[in-house]
Amino acid sequence: MGRKDASTARTPVDQYRKQIGKQDYKKTRPMLRATRLKAEAKKTALGVKEVSLVLAAILVFLFAFYAFFYLNVSNEVDLDLDPDEN
Repeated sequence: MGRKDASTARTPVDQYRKQIGKQDYKKTRPMLRATRLKAEAKKTALGVKEVSLVLAAILVFLFAFYAFFYLNVSNEVDLDLDPDEN
């Protein structure tokens, strides 16, 4: 008798979960597998934000690399000396 009383007092959340579970059983296994794979692919896919951040980081690195060598080479060149003078 105690079990019967406990099972009738379900929360709306539990009823909703049970309803969703019943709907999932109506689907075939290949459909469930395809839905799961689609959700996993969507979760692991690279977004535009991540790709743009990586490209920006690469561009900043290349600019810093170029600026470092440009400044080092430009300091070593002495424009006052004539190349024919030795």
